Amino acid sequence: MYTVLVTGGAGYIGSHTAKLLAGHGVSLIVLDNLSTGHRWAAKWGRFVEGDLGDTAGLNAMFRSDRIDAVVHFAAKCYVGESAAEPRTYFRNNVVNTVNLLDAMLEAGVKQFVFSSSCAIYGIPSRIPITEDTLPFPVNPYGETKLAVERILRWYREAYGLRWAALRYFNAAGADIEGDLGEEHSPETHLIPLAIEAALGHRPAMEIYGTDYPTADGTAVRDYIHVADLACAHVLALEHLHRSGESVALNLGTGSGYSVKQIISAVETITGKKVPTLAGQRRPGDPPVLIAETGKAARVLGWQARYSSLETIIETAWRWHSRMTVTAA
Repeated sequence: MYTVLVTGGAGYIGSHTAKLLAGHGVSLIVLDNLSTGHRWAAKWGRFVEGDLGDTAGLNAMFRSDRIDAVVHFAAKCYVGESAAEPRTYFRNNVVNTVNLLDAMLEAGVKQFVFSSSCAIYGIPSRIPITEDTLPFPVNPYGETKLAVERILRWYREAYGLRWAALRYFNAAGADIEGDLGEEHSPETHLIPLAIEAALGHRPAMEIYGTDYPTADGTAVRDYIHVADLACAHVLALEHLHRSGESVALNLGTGSGYSVKQIISAVETITGKKVPTLAGQRRPGDPPVLIAETGKAARVLGWQARYSSLETIIETAWRWHSRMTVTAA
């Protein structure tokens, strides 16, 4: 049976991808140190609590298990935190990824799907953003993702490692069947923050910048449903399994929504008011980020099926409402 190691598989996107892989009959090993992931989210495959900094443990795992491919989600991912603690981010996101890649090569595993980010582009000069847009990260988090992509190119050249780097835009929404959802501490994503404000879990949601050169003055982003991201990872594995070429791909919808549009949609779908506060722009936040996604369609046959704004917010609302009832 085809066996995949999913690192960070107890996290938001990792757990959704693990569920979908299991549904395709893949044998799974989920590795997570639970620093930000949740044990309850690792429902599919064999769970191993471990850290990519443990090179001895990694090598032992690859020796004891027949692993055919790796999907790598494990990383720190808070932009502000990365600026305050860059050494932590470079150690965790870059050094630990090299540990993983070297353990793979020692075991003869040469198929690798990498969770990258649109943060590698920084503040782009042109919209929509294509894969050929010159990367210029403006924070250590984006820099770590770009560093790994560059390492992957050299590992392909020297060792024959085949890889797919998937550059997410704004991941959002929750599992269509309600098994999984987004739970971060602290929460930094717009839609969960708006929902928490609607539920009364926070007094108000702060809008970071109301003076951008956009239609309503707030930043515009491309939101992609987590179920569509999970599907892209499955297709990327199939692509590599067919001996497809290594590739970097944008994952988005090609459409953007402003912060105020998101808040309005949350209010419409939930029937609840979202109290807001106007705040200052965050350093390095571009006015608009929208993906060009034609390459993912051509290479993988991928398209976003669940990423209408209504589906994203409805699934997130069901998840957060259910979690509120469970907590009560």
